[in-house]
Amino acid sequence: MLKIDIHTHILPPDWPNLQERYGYGGWVQLERHGTGCGHMTLDGSFFRSVDENCWDPATRLKDCAAHGVQVQVLSTVPIMFSYWAKPGDTLDLAKLLNDHIAGVCAAHPRRFVGLGTVPMQDPDVATREMERCVMDLGLAGIEIGSHVNGMNLDHPKVYPVLEAAESLGAAVFVHPWEMLGRERMAKYWLPWLVGMPAETSLSICSMIFGGVLERLPRLRIAFAHGGGAFPATLGRIEHGFNVRPDLCAVDNEHNPRDYLGRFYVDSLVHDAAMLDYMIRLMGAESIALGSDYPFPLGEQVPGKLIESMDLQPVVRERLLAGTALEWLGLGRERFL
Repeated sequence: MLKIDIHTHILPPDWPNLQERYGYGGWVQLERHGTGCGHMTLDGSFFRSVDENCWDPATRLKDCAAHGVQVQVLSTVPIMFSYWAKPGDTLDLAKLLNDHIAGVCAAHPRRFVGLGTVPMQDPDVATREMERCVMDLGLAGIEIGSHVNGMNLDHPKVYPVLEAAESLGAAVFVHPWEMLGRERMAKYWLPWLVGMPAETSLSICSMIFGGVLERLPRLRIAFAHGGGAFPATLGRIEHGFNVRPDLCAVDNEHNPRDYLGRFYVDSLVHDAAMLDYMIRLMGAESIALGSDYPFPLGEQVPGKLIESMDLQPVVRERLLAGTALEWLGLGRERFL
């Protein structure tokens, strides 16, 4: 059975000193230490450890073979988005990252599918780079953050990029980053445990209440980490819409529940009862395997949760591959 993992991250094995390249700080570097390990640093301070499976395709393919994954969808690590920087510098870095992903995919076209990154702080520049990603590099779409320098995904400066993605037929993958409330979450890894689910739900609600999904009905957009807190709090969200339309329905008169089936989420929820609820709530047609490979908060054996559940074969197949193919706009024959 074909298994496609839509949520995996990759970095180049090295890149230039970006502070020297652009003339100011705030950039991430990769410091390799010996064989198979490295540190990501931000302005010289430690950010996170990474292993060679973060940059080495051969190691990734070995892991895929061990876990029965036929295809990985590659996207950059969100800290590389760099929306805070000058748009031209973010574009330069995006091209470096996108060219690298395209090269990995070209070398292994039946094993990897790529998503680009674009300078979302400038919609015109972002749209041009997305067009290059899709039309010239052969990538399936783009990965974007859950917000752009505090602008939610219904913001007028974000909308043109999403509109262009719909027109291009590009898949969009929304990943949480720069989580809200970080100043209150310094301990216990809470930005990742609490902030990310809230951040993802915020991005979904912004697109629903802001009417973005209503205006872009053909947009193929997926949200990481099972849609964050959105599925578990939909009842509250809908109730708020019903009892306070004066506050909730100001830009879109349609019930939030009406949008189930209009967007995708990955399966990364770490709990069989939660995934079962999501299947009943949204349908397997809206859920695709995603593992957050190669990071520790992800699913260490991609697809293990799905395969551990008592599901009908057609549902299991949809979760493992069918939804991913639909979201990516690709045919199964590409990977045979």
